[in-house]
Formats: sequence, C-alpha cells, structure tokens
Amino acid sequence: MGIHEADLLQGEKQFHLQVTKEQVGKYVILPGDPGRVPQIAACLDKAFPVAYNREYNSYTGFLHGEKVSVVSTGIGGPSAAIAVEELVRCGAHTFIRVGTSGGIDRKVVGGDLLIALAAVRGEGASREYLPPDYPAVADFSVLEALASSAAELSEDADGKRYHVGVVQSKDSFYGETEPETMPVSAFLQTRWEGYIRCGCLTSEMETAAIYSVAIARQVRAGSVLTALWNVERSRANMSDPICHDSSRAIRCAVNAVGRLILSDRKNKI
Repeated sequence: MGIHEADLLQGEKQFHLQVTKEQVGKYVILPGDPGRVPQIAACLDKAFPVAYNREYNSYTGFLHGEKVSVVSTGIGGPSAAIAVEELVRCGAHTFIRVGTSGGIDRKVVGGDLLIALAAVRGEGASREYLPPDYPAVADFSVLEALASSAAELSEDADGKRYHVGVVQSKDSFYGETEPETMPVSAFLQTRWEGYIRCGCLTSEMETAAIYSVAIARQVRAGSVLTALWNVERSRANMSDPICHDSSRAIRCAVNAVGRLILSDRKNKI
C-alpha cells in the first residue's frame, strides 16, 4: 500500500461506511437491503440515521440501554465483508445478518426462518480470510440466542417454522436460478444436487463472507434468513408459497441482540 492510499484510509470516518467510532454500537444488525434499515431501526429505542454511502445505510439506536446499530451490506460477499471490517474497526464485536433466501431442502417452506449454523463457502470473499478447508461457522452464543428467539416466534405450520442448519452462500444469483444457461452448467447443477443430498437448508449470498470475517477478526456473528420460496418444492409439485415479509426474521434478530446484551452484561463481557 502506498503512502497516499494509507492516508486515504486513516480518516476519522470509515472509508466506505462513512461512520465514526462514536456513531456505532458494539452490536450490529446487518440487512442486505438499505431500504430495510429504517424498518429494523424502528424496533430500537431512539434510533436515528448516521450515514448513507453507496449500499451502506447506517442507523443507531438503543436496546436495554445499549447502543445498537443497523447497517446494510448490499448484495454479495465483498460488500458485506467491507461492512464488517469497518464496523470492527469502530469497536463492534457482535453481528447478526438478517436476510432472505431461496429454500433447498424440501422441508423449508416460504416464510420459514433459517438459522445458519454454518455456511457453504461457495462465494469468493471468504477465500481471502480463511484457509480453503476452514469452515465458515456461527458463534455459538449468537446461534443460541437466535434459535431461542426463533422458537418463541414460530409454530408448527407451513411458513411459520424455524430450522437450524447449513446454508449455501454464492456469488451468482442467476447461476442458481438459471444454471442451465451458464457455460459451467454441469458444475453448477452437480454441486446443487450435492447440496440437496447433504440437507442444505437454503441459498443466499452473504453469510459465508460475514462469518469468515468474524472468525478472522475474532468477533461474533450469526445469521437469520427468511425463505422467500423453495424451487425444489415446486419441482416436486409440492406447495411453494412465496413470502416477501421479513418481519419475523427482524424480530428474531432484534430479540437475539437483546438476549446477548443482557447475557453479556451479566457475564461482564
């Protein structure tokens, strides 16, 4: 890195997020969509906008008296990795992704919540953080808080359940939805079949990168996803409702952050 590049990254504000250390909390909720940030921030106390630059929309509020931020990551691993990197530099230590996904395992119905125990590293960003054979896994305390919160918000009915397991992260949305149009279609379709056989829950684009940065920087991360639909259910002529409502996942994430704040306070973390 040259001297001018170093100067560029040493300002008071983080280069991409355009936030300062004083403006963000130690606990951060990470939606992909910038437009979802105000909706999540409304679940906090006294939330206010902090910055908006590129795909990064940032709000900060309070939960149980603790400062909590909501920061969008945009689409895909690289932009999500940048967000986590810069938030860690601001002192954040706990991250929960709130996102949407397309179901793989046929037990997943549109509207169900998916808690990511681990993520298949099918994207590229994680390769610059972890060895190729190292898994992208959630922090156990965050996973536990998310699962407990999801259990309280769920019931035994299609679209209202929750599942804990492995999710797939990828770089190409259309590589998943239209694999037959790609020059590498045989590779994509064979890999997908492997995910089905392994019981992979769902497919999305950011969790592996977020988990990988968290592992590399020794902070905590978890992920809760809403299943929008499940193409494997449609292919099997099963009911395949489409869900665009992320409110349950948002409540799950906010409640999980609340649990972690109280637990950390009790354990003086």
